[in-house]
Amino acid sequence: MFYGLTWLGTIHTAISLIAVAAGLVALWRWREITLDQGVGKLYVVTTVLTCLTGFGIFQHGGFGKPHVLGIVTLVVLALAWAAGRGAFGRWSRIVEVVSYSATFLFHWIPAITETTTRLPLGTPLLPNAEAPELVKATGVLVLLFLIGATLQVRRLRKAAA
Repeated sequence: MFYGLTWLGTIHTAISLIAVAAGLVALWRWREITLDQGVGKLYVVTTVLTCLTGFGIFQHGGFGKPHVLGIVTLVVLALAWAAGRGAFGRWSRIVEVVSYSATFLFHWIPAITETTTRLPLGTPLLPNAEAPELVKATGVLVLLFLIGATLQVRRLRKAAA
């Protein structure tokens, strides 16, 4: 075990780090995540694998909030994929871009939770996943997502005009 992680937890974490890195590259370079980019495809595949491996992790008991987030992530990825194929008419491009960005947000919620409740070893920053500081951190993440999504929509509308 690595830092209290099971082997599945270690693999899950490694895959999720690849997904986050791919998402960062895509967002930095192209301001969006899309299947038109190799790094976008890598992001989607590793995000799916992160969700699937996460379903086998029960460190905090049984089925819980992290598992629900995994299901929501898969649903939003399917929505983004459908939007990329024109399922939402003239709104498809916006739905695709914002949906992939939402899944990027979804990576950060457990990342911050797990990091702050595990590290530093022996004296983690926060006592548990219910700490009020995590609620605030999640709020900041949502705010950053809303700002980023607004900028993405503005860019897409400007490009279409």
